Parts: sequence; C-alpha cells; structure tokens
Amino acid sequence: MLSRRAAWERLSTIDVANAVAKPGAPGTTPPPSRSPAVFRPLPFSGDDTALLAALKVGHPGAVAAFYDRFCAHVQRILVRVLGADRELADVHHDVFVRALGSIKDVTEPAALKAWVTQVAVFTARTCIQRRSRRWWLRILPPDEVPEVEATVTTGELNEALRATYAVLDKLPADERIAFALRFIDGMELTEVARSCGCSLATIKRKLGGAEKRFVALARRQPVLLDWLEGGARWGSITTP
Repeated sequence: MLSRRAAWERLSTIDVANAVAKPGAPGTTPPPSRSPAVFRPLPFSGDDTALLAALKVGHPGAVAAFYDRFCAHVQRILVRVLGADRELADVHHDVFVRALGSIKDVTEPAALKAWVTQVAVFTARTCIQRRSRRWWLRILPPDEVPEVEATVTTGELNEALRATYAVLDKLPADERIAFALRFIDGMELTEVARSCGCSLATIKRKLGGAEKRFVALARRQPVLLDWLEGGARWGSITTP
C-alpha cells in the first residue's frame, strides 16, 4: 500500500507513452513497438510564490512539493482541534484534496499558509459536525497514535489532556475550534479569526462563550480542578 507521501508524489509523475504508429502501406514493415517511457521530473524548489504559480499551471512535482511543505503544519492543526483521532489520516488527506481542488482561488502567495490553515480548520469542522456519536476520544493503542512532534508527558498531563478533549467534545463546533486554536495551539487572536474565516469581533465573542462553557464543564472533571484553580490556564495543556 502506498504511503500518503508516495500517493501525492504519484500525482506529480507524468507517464508518457510513445505514440502507436499507424499501419503503413501494404508490404511495409511497421515500426517496432516500444515500452511506455516514464519521465520523473526533478523535485520542485521555490518559495510560496513560485509554488502557487507552479500549482496553477500544473508544473510536474508541484503537488508533492505542496504536500511536503504543509504536511506537518496541517497535521498540527488537526491534532490540536480533533485530538488523537482514528480518522486523522483520512481528514489530513481530505485537507489536501480540498486545497488542491480550489488552489486556483488563491491570489496572494503570501497568504498561502494562512489559506491552507483555513482549509484544515473547515475540514476539521466538517468532521466534527458529521458525527452523531463522539467515540473518537477513547485512548488509542500505541501503534495507532498519530505521528506528531514528540514530547515527554506525564500520566497526570495525559489525563488532563484526555479530560480537556472530553469537555471540548461538548462544545459547539465553532466554539471548540476557536478555543483549541487559541488556548491549545496558542494562535494570536487575529490568526484564529483568519483561520476561522470570521472577524476579530466575532472570534472574541466565540472565545468568550467557549471559555464560559469550558470552565463550567471542566469543573466537573476532578483532574482539571488543579489546572483551573492554579491559574495555569488552557495554554499549559498542550497536545503532544
């Protein structure tokens, strides 16, 4: 089975078959058949401006370069919003499908990363909203935990993290996403607003509602009481 990276790389590979010659006049010998030639382009290199232009014209290698450039960033956003999720790999894939499908709409190369972030957020929101049951929070076997940047975590922190996402699971999707981006990922308010596709005033309102709901629900979780009363705030509870 192809890895995610290999699958995206295949999209940027051009298979060119030799044209089949038409039969010649009677008595002529047809040219010998040849095996299809496969041309693999050199890896794409360039800044976001060059990458965006290359994607729009279908430059060989641009798709794989786009995936490589934003793979880890998209993974980070999804893990912050969804937690350790069995569907994370599929959602991650969906982000790039959506992004490549609408790349023609991006006009500012400098905003490419912010736009990819917004696509990731909207894809995560779709994932949350389509679930009738919230079963994803259960502890995953070690071999199924998503690969993200590794940190050393204690048992207490793991329990606090699990309880945090249990509480977030009860928040409306928009409030949950805003809360996760602001207090777990640590984004600035303007970046959260841009990622969620709304104004600064709207995101402040959503965060205010999210905080009130979160605190009220978190007080029912014994493992979170020390975090609430100790003034550690939510930024101290970060996903690994």
